[in-house]
Amino acid sequence: VQLQASGGGLVQAGGSLRLSCSASGRMFSMYHMGWFRQAPGLEREFVSTIRWPAGNTYYAESVEGRFTISRDSRKNTVYLQMNSLKPEDTAVYYCALSSRPYDYTRAYAYDHWGQGTQVTVSS
Repeated sequence: VQLQASGGGLVQAGGSLRLSCSASGRMFSMYHMGWFRQAPGLEREFVSTIRWPAGNTYYAESVEGRFTISRDSRKNTVYLQMNSLKPEDTAVYYCALSSRPYDYTRAYAYDHWGQGTQVTVSS
């Protein structure tokens, strides 16, 4: 399975960005596809995920109400619309795919990872 993420960039505080992540290859089981982020010196943290195929969405408290995850099932693609961005949202964002139905906020539950895309929010 390969994950290709795109859409990062530099934006001012209060601005918006949309990330995309497309999955390709043989996926025998897929329960969640979502996003984590990692800022310099910090651990990778959960941002959001969407359940496959049900579509249930989950968010970290820090992004609830500002970020929206969505998907195009036909394209095996997920999107992360990020609004009202804050400087503390600055990080490398990674998309990931999990074949487990549980622990979807934990990085260890995800089997496949994209290459990461940089999001920088200036104050």
